[in-house]
Amino acid sequence: MEQEKIGKFIASCRKEQGFTQAVLAEKLGITDRAVSKWETGRSLPDAAIMPELCELLKINLSELFNGERIAMENYKEISDSLLLEMKKQEESSNKRILHLEKLLITIAIVVALTMIFVGCYLTKNHLALGIALLVFGAAVVFATSFIGVRIEHDTGYYECPVCKKRYVPTMKAVVMALHCGTSRKMKCPYCGNKSYHKKVLTK
Repeated sequence: MEQEKIGKFIASCRKEQGFTQAVLAEKLGITDRAVSKWETGRSLPDAAIMPELCELLKINLSELFNGERIAMENYKEISDSLLLEMKKQEESSNKRILHLEKLLITIAIVVALTMIFVGCYLTKNHLALGIALLVFGAAVVFATSFIGVRIEHDTGYYECPVCKKRYVPTMKAVVMALHCGTSRKMKCPYCGNKSYHKKVLTK
């Protein structure tokens, strides 16, 4: 999606409806500064207010994402193109998040293990300090593991190998499941199959 093109389209539609930036912002319950950022291509409207924005501007979501009016004969082609683009962006975003998760977990575990080893060494001469480092290191490992599982749960979907349905499981199901990498042994909510469901980035 081209933010500048979308911004110019929003500005054009706003003017067609006779709204100032301040009036449009008031109707949406936001600041006129936010509207200005949209129209200059510095940001996009939040998903939560897009339907109301489209209603006020007398356009549909496909036209908003495309940054121009869509003729009926081109509607399906452009809608399909936009859906594909959004899917690619979701996949790219989820990949970045999962890569960042792996990097942060690796760094945190290295630091925590270092603290644990140092703590073991120090317990010989400085018992209190050594125990403190051991406890703190263990806490870092535990906290990092939990955060990593939370990020994995919140990013993307899991795919059942039997029915091929993609879904978001409960956090409890992910935490309690046996896993191999990012694949987890869970029960599919659609077909009831219990096997290793692989992590996928888009639906």
